[in-house]
Amino acid sequence: MKNIGFLSFGHWSNHPSYQTRTAGDTLLQSIDLAVAAEELGLDGAYFRVHHFARQLASPFPLLAAIGAKTSKIEIGTGVIDMRYENPLYMVEDAGAADLISGGRLQLGISRGSPEQVIEGYKHFGYQPAAGETDAEMGREKALTFLEKLEGVGFAQPNPNPMFPNPPGLLRLEPYSEGLRERIWWGAASNATAIWAAEKGMNLQSSTLKFDENGKPFHIQQAEQIRLYKEAWKAAGHKREPRVSVSRSIFALVNDQDRYYFGQQARGADSFGYIEADQRAVFGKSYAAAPDQLIKELAEDEAIKEADTLLLTIPNTLGVDYNIHVIAAILEHVAPGLGWR
Repeated sequence: MKNIGFLSFGHWSNHPSYQTRTAGDTLLQSIDLAVAAEELGLDGAYFRVHHFARQLASPFPLLAAIGAKTSKIEIGTGVIDMRYENPLYMVEDAGAADLISGGRLQLGISRGSPEQVIEGYKHFGYQPAAGETDAEMGREKALTFLEKLEGVGFAQPNPNPMFPNPPGLLRLEPYSEGLRERIWWGAASNATAIWAAEKGMNLQSSTLKFDENGKPFHIQQAEQIRLYKEAWKAAGHKREPRVSVSRSIFALVNDQDRYYFGQQARGADSFGYIEADQRAVFGKSYAAAPDQLIKELAEDEAIKEADTLLLTIPNTLGVDYNIHVIAAILEHVAPGLGWR
C-alpha cells in the first residue's frame, strides 16, 4: 500500500450531535482537516460530490482553498457526477485548482449514482440526446473533458480580438500540464472499469459495486481491478495506472472509539438495490483493535490489488476526532499493511 488518504462526504445538519451544523462549518472544517492531515503525513484529501443534498457539491473552490493552504498532500474528488457538468467550464476550473496546488489535483469523475432528486441534471440544463441514456451522456461528457484537458487548440480566434491572440486555434485556459494523467474514473461495474482503462484514466472503486457474481465484495472488487489492469496493458498506455479503493476502517484504541464504532466490529457485506434493476454489493466496515484490523485487512483481496486506500471518515464528528481516527490508522495499522 503506497498511499493512504481520507474521503469525506461532507455532511452537515443542524443536529445537536453534529460538529458541522452548516455548509460553512463543513467547508471550513474540510480545509482545516486537510491541513492537519498533511501535518500527520497522510497522502491524500478527497471529497465526495452530491447535488441537492446537505453535502459538499461544488468541489473546485474547496480544492483550490486546500491547495493554497497545503504543499504536499494530494487533493481530489471521489467522484464528480459528469451528468451535471459543463465539461469545458470544468476544464478551466480544474486547471485553475491544479495550478494553485502546484499539480497535486487527483480528480475522480464518473457517470454518477442515484441522486436526491429525479433526473437532477435536467435542472442544470442537461438532457440526454434522443436514444441516449443519462449514463451514456455522462460518459460522453467525460470524454469531452479528457480531450480538452490535452491542451490542443480547437477554437477559431476572433480576427478582431479584444486582446492579442497567439497563432493558431485557441485552447481553454488556464492549461495545467499533466492534469490529464491525474483523472480517475469511479467504476461500479467491471465493464466501466475496462472502459476507463482503455481511455487512460486511473481507477477509483468505492465501498460498493454492482453485484456481478454473488461473491464477497472484496473478491468482486479485486476481480474488477485485475480486469482493469489487463485492459490497461492491452491498450498500450506508457505509464503505470493508479487504483484506489475506499474502506470504512476504525481502530478502536479508546472508549470513545468503542462507543462510536464498536458495534461495527460484527459488520458484514450486504446486498441491495441502488437502482431499480441493478443489484449491488456493499462492503463491510472494519472496526477492531489495531492487531485484529491488520489481520482482517491483510485478507482483503482488493486492498492488495490497489496502490491507494481512501478512508471514509465521519466528518460530522469534527476535525479533532477525525484527526484522531486518521492518526490511529497511520500509527497502529498502516505499517502492518506495508505503508511507508
